[in-house]
Amino acid sequence: MEFKAPTVAELAAQGKVPEVLFWVGCAGSFDERAKAITLAFVKILNYLSIDFAVLGQEETCTGDPAKRAGNEFLFQMQALSNVQVLNGYGIKKIVTACPHCFNTIKNEYPALGGSYEVLHHSQMLQSLINEGRITLKEGGSFKGKKITYHDSCYLGRANGVYEAPRQVLELLDAELVEMKRCKTTGLCCGAGGAQMFKEPEKGNKDINIERTEEALSTGASLIASGCPFCMTMLTDGIKNKEKENTVKVYDIAELIAQSQGLI
Repeated sequence: MEFKAPTVAELAAQGKVPEVLFWVGCAGSFDERAKAITLAFVKILNYLSIDFAVLGQEETCTGDPAKRAGNEFLFQMQALSNVQVLNGYGIKKIVTACPHCFNTIKNEYPALGGSYEVLHHSQMLQSLINEGRITLKEGGSFKGKKITYHDSCYLGRANGVYEAPRQVLELLDAELVEMKRCKTTGLCCGAGGAQMFKEPEKGNKDINIERTEEALSTGASLIASGCPFCMTMLTDGIKNKEKENTVKVYDIAELIAQSQGLI
């Protein structure tokens, strides 16, 4: 399927402002696995004729890793640069597939002059399902399969978003099985707090292995994620357990795109 993702600059040249800015994020732009999530979500937006655009070359890191690693000065430099660009284009609504970007733009940019309506892509997908714009296709390929959902820390405990991703998964007509630690008691994948970019401290077991074992214990053949960081950690965990042939890790956007025959 062909797809298009116009830039905000292209629309501005025509005197237009997109209804929604899709904030792609560093992972969604550069990580090979996360690029597939970006593509799946763009195809959904195209399929539903949603008026959106991306910043393209004008998008830079939100500053989340710098802030979590303790470099507040670098965070504010990155954030103020982004706020200047967003306000310059008159952006009002932002959607992102990364909970780290979501949390930072939603909760930390207002203090720096950047106030926007910020949605995680699971929330946008949920509203599209509620509006009847995305519906269950007959003979869904997920029927009878077990799916478990991993709560991202920055989506779940940090922002209280638990039901939106689960309601999105319900559309697939699969059996949703919860891990022992989920929702408010969910376990981190091991990548949060800038841990993604360093080796773990010594201990008995890496956190992502612990979390992968919990996911495998549900008997699910699909692990659903809503975060590119979690995606990396869980995929690595599945490889560590040598289960990559029988258990797959997908972002919820990929699962919806698959259910609609878009990918």
